[in-house]
Amino acid sequence: MRRFWWRCEAALVRGLLALSGWLGPLRASNLGGAVARALGPRLPVSRIGRRNLELAFPGSEAAWRESVLRDAWENLGRTAMEMPHVPRLLRSAEGPGWEITGEENLPRRGAGILLSAHLANWEILLRAAAESGIRMGGFYRAPDNPFVDAIVRRMRQEGADIQLFPKGSKGARLGLRLLADGGVLGLLGDQKLNEGLEVPFLGIPAMTSPAAAELALRFDCPVVLVQVLRIGPCRFRLRVEPPLPMPGEGDRHARLLAITRAMNERIGEWVRERPGEWLWLHRRFPARYYRGEGGRGEGRAPS
Repeated sequence: MRRFWWRCEAALVRGLLALSGWLGPLRASNLGGAVARALGPRLPVSRIGRRNLELAFPGSEAAWRESVLRDAWENLGRTAMEMPHVPRLLRSAEGPGWEITGEENLPRRGAGILLSAHLANWEILLRAAAESGIRMGGFYRAPDNPFVDAIVRRMRQEGADIQLFPKGSKGARLGLRLLADGGVLGLLGDQKLNEGLEVPFLGIPAMTSPAAAELALRFDCPVVLVQVLRIGPCRFRLRVEPPLPMPGEGDRHARLLAITRAMNERIGEWVRERPGEWLWLHRRFPARYYRGEGGRGEGRAPS
């Protein structure tokens, strides 16, 4: 029976992807954004988004937070319907596609870490880096449905030399092998990890994965932050920043903490710059903040 439902889910996914392909990148993006903007704020998960916005922007007005939440849902809907078009997006000056600034900062000599966040359409990061001539790999959370996993995996790798590693021990070994062979690993650094380090994010203590810092120290390689911005339907700009400074003093834990803190600070600045493009819908902060316990973050209201 489980395999039957898996096949039904896979058929639904294929149907949505076919609809997106038939619509084309602009109309698909606009449709996904409109539907998600209208329906998303009504869903129970939006309570998490509202709480996150209260914590990050304690001085803001409720109307502003609702506007940001609608923008975030719109961005998520656009991202979902853009997925089948991402493999065919090219570097271009206008229209569907992507552009890049700071390309000289990309790690081209030996191992490196490209670090980004769930901003705009994060699916474009590995694709654009690979198109820029970098041997790329990245982790992904495999769906429970193996048929859906196969569909999404083929789509993400279509037409580009991108290695994808499922999260877990096997994927970790493959990622380490890529770095050992001089490849570049793409990571998203804005998710909660209960076993991580507690460092501030948006002014609030947050358990954060030290993976980027651990790999940088292990392989003596740069951590390069890449901000993805949405500048239109199915159109993006990637800002490649200079490598994070690596602390030269202190024990290993202190160095891990310093790198992870710097990473969170920079990603937090991106979120404050364009809050409507971040994924506010996951429990990023400790559980006590979602039970009404503890203080509020040290965020500031937007100007």
